[in-house]
Amino acid sequence: MTETKPHATLEKWIWILIYGGLLVLVLGIATGREEPALGWAMAVPGAVVAAAGFVLIYVRSRLSDKKE
Repeated sequence: MTETKPHATLEKWIWILIYGGLLVLVLGIATGREEPALGWAMAVPGAVVAAAGFVLIYVRSRLSDKKE
Protein backbone atom coordinates (compact mmCIF):
# COMPACT_ATOMS: atom_id res chain seq x y z
CA MET A 1 0.00 0.00 0.00
CA THR A 2 1.37 3.42 -0.90
CA GLU A 3 1.36 6.30 1.53
CA THR A 4 -0.49 9.48 0.73
CA LYS A 5 1.62 12.60 0.55
CA PRO A 6 0.48 14.13 3.88
CA HIS A 7 1.33 10.91 5.70
CA ALA A 8 4.73 10.70 4.06
CA THR A 9 5.48 14.30 5.03
CA LEU A 10 4.40 13.61 8.60
CA GLU A 11 6.63 10.51 8.73
CA LYS A 12 9.59 12.60 7.56
CA TRP A 13 8.99 15.24 10.25
CA ILE A 14 8.57 12.60 12.95
CA TRP A 15 12.03 11.19 12.36
CA ILE A 16 13.65 14.59 11.89
CA LEU A 17 12.26 15.75 15.25
CA ILE A 18 13.17 12.57 17.10
CA TYR A 19 16.73 12.23 15.82
CA GLY A 20 17.43 15.96 15.87
CA GLY A 21 16.07 16.33 19.39
CA LEU A 22 18.03 13.36 20.69
CA LEU A 23 21.21 14.68 19.07
CA VAL A 24 20.81 18.09 20.72
CA LEU A 25 19.94 16.38 24.03
CA VAL A 26 23.13 14.31 23.96
CA LEU A 27 25.21 17.33 22.95
CA GLY A 28 23.66 19.26 25.83
CA ILE A 29 24.52 16.49 28.29
CA ALA A 30 28.10 16.37 27.02
CA THR A 31 28.41 20.16 27.11
CA GLY A 32 26.94 20.28 30.61
CA ARG A 33 30.07 18.70 32.05
CA GLU A 34 32.08 21.84 31.25
CA GLU A 35 29.37 24.53 31.09
CA PRO A 36 26.32 23.48 33.12
CA ALA A 37 24.10 26.41 32.10
CA LEU A 38 24.77 25.92 28.40
CA GLY A 39 24.28 22.19 28.78
CA TRP A 40 20.84 22.65 30.30
CA ALA A 41 20.00 25.28 27.67
CA MET A 42 20.70 22.67 24.98
CA ALA A 43 19.41 19.50 26.67
CA VAL A 44 15.96 20.75 27.65
CA PRO A 45 14.90 22.01 24.19
CA GLY A 46 16.37 18.85 22.66
CA ALA A 47 14.24 16.71 24.96
CA VAL A 48 11.14 18.77 24.14
CA VAL A 49 11.72 18.42 20.39
CA ALA A 50 12.24 14.65 20.71
CA ALA A 51 9.07 14.39 22.81
CA ALA A 52 7.18 16.27 20.10
CA GLY A 53 8.36 13.66 17.61
CA PHE A 54 7.07 10.87 19.86
CA VAL A 55 3.72 12.64 20.18
CA LEU A 56 3.54 12.83 16.39
CA ILE A 57 3.93 9.05 16.25
CA TYR A 58 0.73 8.80 18.26
CA VAL A 59 -0.97 11.37 16.02
CA ARG A 60 0.09 9.41 12.93
CA SER A 61 -1.35 6.21 14.40
CA ARG A 62 -4.73 7.90 14.84
CA LEU A 63 -4.96 9.17 11.23
CA SER A 64 -7.09 7.19 8.84
CA ASP A 65 -5.56 5.71 5.71
CA LYS A 66 -8.62 6.42 3.56
CA LYS A 67 -8.00 7.83 0.12
CA GLU A 68 -10.50 10.37 -1.06
